[in-house]
Amino acid sequence: MIQVEHIEKKYAKVNALQNISLHVNKGEIFGIIGPDGSGKTTLFRILSTVLLADKGKACINGWDVVKDYRIIRNHIGYMPGRFSLYQDLSVEENLQFFASIFKTSIESNYYLIKDIYQQLEPFKKRRAGALSGGMKQKLALCCALIHKPDLLFLDEPTTGVDPVSRKELWDMLKRLKSEGVTILVSTSYMDEAARCDRIALMMKGKFLIADTPSNIVNQYNEKLWAVSSDAMAKLLIDLKNYPFIKNYYAFGDLHHITMQANSKSDIELQHDLHEYLEKLKHQELFISNIKASIEDCFMALTGGSSDTLHTTKNYE
Repeated sequence: MIQVEHIEKKYAKVNALQNISLHVNKGEIFGIIGPDGSGKTTLFRILSTVLLADKGKACINGWDVVKDYRIIRNHIGYMPGRFSLYQDLSVEENLQFFASIFKTSIESNYYLIKDIYQQLEPFKKRRAGALSGGMKQKLALCCALIHKPDLLFLDEPTTGVDPVSRKELWDMLKRLKSEGVTILVSTSYMDEAARCDRIALMMKGKFLIADTPSNIVNQYNEKLWAVSSDAMAKLLIDLKNYPFIKNYYAFGDLHHITMQANSKSDIELQHDLHEYLEKLKHQELFISNIKASIEDCFMALTGGSSDTLHTTKNYE
């Protein structure tokens, strides 16, 4: 469905995309996972034919994004990260407007949006600008789907949305996949990666790795530890100063660390760290080996730099 070869894009002195290549199969949910400013939106704009790349080539279902942009626009749905519908129009008017652009009707493809639109229907006369953040995202998704696209681009659709709405949206994406819609979605929420068939981890305009979430986690070859105490801010500083720490970062209500390789056993490493932190007056200490997540893999690939990556507890 999507074939990208060596795409590059530069803004002044900023390399937004650097030698990006990927393919997305028909009928899969492919996630572009990375922090704000990593190049996700630039890539989406190029693939949805609203921005030209400096170098490289991209095709959608065999159509070139430059030469065949008119054809492509009739076969894709694009939901940008920033709400871009007509705020002075009502929910119903926005949906009717987008249906008319593609020479269809709400009734023709209502089955695609039914689950979401039923939540919007009580507010169908309300202006779009007066909707809550979650409702705006649902309306934008309905408008992107009303012409039954083959390919759906969702640029950070859950940013700023409450956990319940996030779960509802991802449940909806799985239903769309069952209808044969291919979905390319970007997000800075790492817990959403597991809901994709395949993902690409992105940082500073480059893909770090692209594979299934499980394969990426299985490639993690560090011993990972979770650490907490009664003084979490001080703990992070003290972990930084521990001579055998390799990587350290905050992770929700825990800190995750990796330690430099040596001949000591896990029990000895745990004992030494516990003793070090006790001497620094930490209480209620918790130190345990844990299994890596997608975010831990990302941190390992970037050397512990997360920038504006969002860590959230799983909402399932």
